[in-house]
Amino acid sequence: MSDMLVKAEGEVLILERVFHAPCELVFKAFSEAEHLKHWWGPRGWTLTVCNIDFRPGGTWHYCMKCVDEKQGDFYGYESWGKAIYDEIIEAEKIVYVDYFSDAEGTEAPGMPSSRITLIFEEQDGVTKLINRAEYASADALKAVLDMGMEQGITETWDRLSEHLQSLL
Repeated sequence: MSDMLVKAEGEVLILERVFHAPCELVFKAFSEAEHLKHWWGPRGWTLTVCNIDFRPGGTWHYCMKCVDEKQGDFYGYESWGKAIYDEIIEAEKIVYVDYFSDAEGTEAPGMPSSRITLIFEEQDGVTKLINRAEYASADALKAVLDMGMEQGITETWDRLSEHLQSLL
């Protein structure tokens, strides 16, 4: 099980986890399609689309598909998402707006979007990742938590950890 710290305060969700990999590599895992395809999404899901333009003002449009028959009704289901990058500091910080979308990249109505700040802090060859997600309201944050987001991000970051270990 992961050693992830989860704090929800009002409309802000903070996730922290230490990855046993250098900062530069953890940052690349979030900024390059070749890496993202290996770990983004919960277990049993795969990225079938991963179009990334990693620069301020650029976008990342992706599709996760459930390929695990054991996940019942989710099997074969597609979930589209889109990020719009706001600020990027190499190996230190990524700020973006994250939302559910359709295959064309249009924001899904009625679904909560968030402003994500990822902070990468390296010490002695390990990287602490801090993910700060700001929602429009406490109710919007509660809605994503009720959708199982915490389990999804835990499994996703477990996969990230495994991917990073495979590269070292």
